[in-house]
Amino acid sequence: MTEQSVLAIEADHVRKAFGATIAVDDVSFQVQAGRVHALLGENGAGKSTIVKLLSGLLMPDTGSFRIFGTEAALKSPRASHALGIQTAFQEMTLVRDLTVLESVLMPYAPVNGLGLIRRRAAEDEVQAHFATLGLQDIDLHEEVCNLDLAIKQKIEIARAIYRKPKLLLLDEPTSSLTGRDVDWLGEIIAREKAKGVTIIFISHRLKEVRDFCDSLSVLRNGQHIASGDVAAFDDEEVIRMIVGRSIGQAFPERPIRTHQSGPEVLRAEHLATDGKLVDASFSLHKGEILGVAGLQGMGQLDLFVSCFGMAEITNGQLYVDGKPVMIASPADAVRADIGISLVPEDRKTEALFLKLSGTENASIPVIERFSRYGLIDVDAERQAVADVFQRVEIADRALWTRAGAFSGGNQQKIAIAKWLLAESRVLLLYDPTRGIDVGTKHELYRLMRQYVEAGGAILLYSTEIPELVHLADRAIVLYQGQIVREIAMADLNEDNIVRAALGSDVSVRAA
Repeated sequence: MTEQSVLAIEADHVRKAFGATIAVDDVSFQVQAGRVHALLGENGAGKSTIVKLLSGLLMPDTGSFRIFGTEAALKSPRASHALGIQTAFQEMTLVRDLTVLESVLMPYAPVNGLGLIRRRAAEDEVQAHFATLGLQDIDLHEEVCNLDLAIKQKIEIARAIYRKPKLLLLDEPTSSLTGRDVDWLGEIIAREKAKGVTIIFISHRLKEVRDFCDSLSVLRNGQHIASGDVAAFDDEEVIRMIVGRSIGQAFPERPIRTHQSGPEVLRAEHLATDGKLVDASFSLHKGEILGVAGLQGMGQLDLFVSCFGMAEITNGQLYVDGKPVMIASPADAVRADIGISLVPEDRKTEALFLKLSGTENASIPVIERFSRYGLIDVDAERQAVADVFQRVEIADRALWTRAGAFSGGNQQKIAIAKWLLAESRVLLLYDPTRGIDVGTKHELYRLMRQYVEAGGAILLYSTEIPELVHLADRAIVLYQGQIVREIAMADLNEDNIVRAALGSDVSVRAA
């Protein structure tokens, strides 16, 4: 019997609970060997729990898995690896203080007869492996902490493939990738499939599911809803299965403008940093969403962190309400007279304290508001946080539950609620829907629109160009550290954004 003639995965009535929370509830599904199978669902639907169960990080309370026809006791990652299962996680497992080479080899570095690592041979082997994946430009001796998020994700994927898996689990691998990097992953998936590798692919982007996958399974509230060939379902049907209802339209309607934008609240003139930002000038007005587009590493991150006081501005000037300001730290940015807040790229490490409750996370920037003589008025603090949590539609249990216990979408809601509590006038949103399911995305879009209609202003960077097209009132495009084009709403379309992002409009400069 060949490997392709059996099922790669048979999940049989699998259940996993964490206290009173049932993450996976009596789930059964099958995946044919040699196929690319999408696992779909909202954040918190049970997808990541299934991946952790298959990876040996968790054990099911009841039920079982058969892997390539054999009953599997996935009691540890090593047991999972022994069966040919490898995982590339969205929340990456790379150790930030190790080098790329050390991260790829850990914990299976080749050793000689004396137990010493064969470093030269290992380095040559990893370098050759990276070259086959088109990653030869990555410095194996660079520490992981110094790398961009997209590069870290590529290394996570490369490490899983380096171990020659029979079953490859890709947990939202494109949430940190854009454009050509997503195309790169598509080529890698096709190549591994051609070798006979079975792939589980988790993504919230239906286009990727159609481009990369043969079949799919949908989970909702920890339960299996449906499985079948991708071609058997249209997008509306998939969305309805994922969220349990039909979403009439992906993006909220823009309000009909009967007047020009409000007064200018934030202006940048010729900003530059020691990083990748060379020359950036823009203005942001009350009541508008200004989109920011650009390929990975074109200076957009420097632009956002410099406006928030996290990167030194080496040239240029920021203005708030038409007056020059010096923002030397995030504490300066969130002051009431400035009122700028940032929702950063990585919510788990940069936006939240995962071991603290939702209340503690939300109140940290304004804790002095609830303090007197060094004591915190806990009742007042919780009531204020409860009010903003109601606005962002997050469950009351977030008030006392640690942030790390929530799905990515709910964590992002907590990160946004924090700045609503601080009454920020300007929100800097850096790829805020990364790794978030379609239903929660729709809720965040609505929150953005409500925020600007109430008089706020948003600077929005997104790796998903349709978000900029449908949410922004106008957009600026960065190329090699410079703003090369400003696009008015009438011309705001994917073609114009991509053209400028690829550098074809380098002669055009924003006014």
